[in-house]
Amino acid sequence: MAHRARFAAAMTAVAHRLPFGLSRVVAPSLLGYLLINLCTFFLDLSILAVAHGVLRWPLPVAVTVSYGTASLTSYAANRVLNFRSRAAVGAQLPLFVAVSVSNYLIFVLGLTDLLAAVGVYFELARVIAALCEAAYLYCMMRWVVFRDSPGSADTAGDVAEDAATPEISRHN
Repeated sequence: MAHRARFAAAMTAVAHRLPFGLSRVVAPSLLGYLLINLCTFFLDLSILAVAHGVLRWPLPVAVTVSYGTASLTSYAANRVLNFRSRAAVGAQLPLFVAVSVSNYLIFVLGLTDLLAAVGVYFELARVIAALCEAAYLYCMMRWVVFRDSPGSADTAGDVAEDAATPEISRHN
């Protein structure tokens, strides 16, 4: 459990050092989400590049496999490290699946295919779609999937005690 507290403390420390007044408005969970999802996005792109670019799988199939793998990895890392959830997976996973399916249809497959169809290179199309999905997924993870978790209640000014004691649960 020490890894949860260390990750929370690191994100809190970074959030408190943000310039231009951002330290007052950027929650540590947003920074954690961005770090975790940047890593899983590179996993997504790597799988996509191999599946579509090398193996020549159809783009919808390649996007589905790459997104699914990255999505499950993101869920696990965000659950453990970022939102520090102790809730039953059985209650959260259906919510996450619904969020992922809607995100997949709207942004990942829909927007990626639309951009590729109008001539945008498939990897660039995926990057553009990822920017749109990032905001959607963070909001849904923080306020829907992990809404009762310590990391979902953090704000830039009041998370120090959560970083030290992740079992505390506060609500917005």
